[in-house]
Amino acid sequence: MGGADRNERKRKQAAAQARLKAAGITPKRSGPSGNTLVLAIVAVVVIVAIVVGVVVTLTNRSSEAAGPAPNYPVARAGAVITAGQAAAPVTVDIYEDYLCPYCERLETAYKDQLTTALNAGQIKVNYHAISILDRASSPAGYSTRAANAAICAADAGIFPAYHAQLYAEQPAEGSAGFSNDELTSFGTTLGAGGGFGQCVAAQANTGLIETATNTAAANPALQTNGSFGTPTVAIGGQKIDVNDSDWLQNAIAG
Repeated sequence: MGGADRNERKRKQAAAQARLKAAGITPKRSGPSGNTLVLAIVAVVVIVAIVVGVVVTLTNRSSEAAGPAPNYPVARAGAVITAGQAAAPVTVDIYEDYLCPYCERLETAYKDQLTTALNAGQIKVNYHAISILDRASSPAGYSTRAANAAICAADAGIFPAYHAQLYAEQPAEGSAGFSNDELTSFGTTLGAGGGFGQCVAAQANTGLIETATNTAAANPALQTNGSFGTPTVAIGGQKIDVNDSDWLQNAIAG
């Protein structure tokens, strides 16, 4: 390379450096080591940005998934568990079987809306323990055992969380469902005392559940074409169409 070429190259490098300085950018050391350092720094910055983005996204999703925390009283009379203030202006009756997949879908779709309205004192909800799907488990009887455990959970002061757990972990129809020991374990994890396990094992509410099931099935106001099924939702004692996604807001609005 001639002297003229070397001078021209130096002139161009000097001009490029001057432009960088004018833009407020400190030129990096040229050569392989300098370029490697720049690339490494860029790579680290990109990785950190990705990690931060993932953490923020997961945190937001977790917060959304959690939904509003239940903050309302719970009382029980027989096989009926009442959530919310006794003087709430709107009464919602939900007839549910813990093995019923459509009941799980109702719970998933409206849990947050119901919790928000219960917390605000806009409604009270009567949860009716129904066992029309006992024969759909093998061996038969899971619907009654789960309903009994839910009643025990109301007595133990953990009903909202236990109710949600039964649906979040809902077994498939045709399966054995959860054993009494597993149903007890759910409650223990949620903070129930030792009496809860005894209540689950004793199955003392079986008669109440059977009576509640027969009474609901015989009520014409809860039937469609002469048949009763779960889930059934009634407002003011009259069955409503839960396919209308605005049923709860309409009930609150009056």
